[in-house]
Amino acid sequence: MKNRKRNRMFGFDYSQDAIYFVTSCCKNRINYFGEIVNNQMQLNEYGEICHEQIEWLANQYQYIEIHNFVVMPNHVHILFEINRDFVATNDVGTGRDLSLREIKIKSISSLIGALKTTISKKIHELGNNEFAWQRSFHDHIVRNNKRYEYIFNYITDNPNRWNDDMLNAETNSNFLSNSVS
Repeated sequence: MKNRKRNRMFGFDYSQDAIYFVTSCCKNRINYFGEIVNNQMQLNEYGEICHEQIEWLANQYQYIEIHNFVVMPNHVHILFEINRDFVATNDVGTGRDLSLREIKIKSISSLIGALKTTISKKIHELGNNEFAWQRSFHDHIVRNNKRYEYIFNYITDNPNRWNDDMLNAETNSNFLSNSVS
């Protein structure tokens, strides 16, 4: 597949300390997670699972901090930070000192893969074997405060803009069926 567009920035270490903005969509942009009512996202059972698993991600990997996120009807936006300074320097249960060298920092591809896998598994366990994610995801490395503020507000305001959202097939004539993964 030599003509395929590269998803990640060439030569960038996606496990390094940085703030990342990630968007991941349900396959075929199907509204699995709920609906927007009066500009508010109303999560259904699958949306609740997605919300809980995003929080699980930060609890599972202590070097991650979720700055903001939103579960939309057919996609999620997550603004999160990888920061080695978040890692505790000792294992409270054993009193054993830990070295950062002992802790493998996962790349955002591995982290989002774990998130999507756990969400899919829980939804499948409820009997919806049709649920699937779009392949891959869109990412952005946040490089400055101005961009951070823009993205943070974009996530917060996303439900208010659902009618104009490029991922909303019902109301947007510019609907992007396959351009954002």
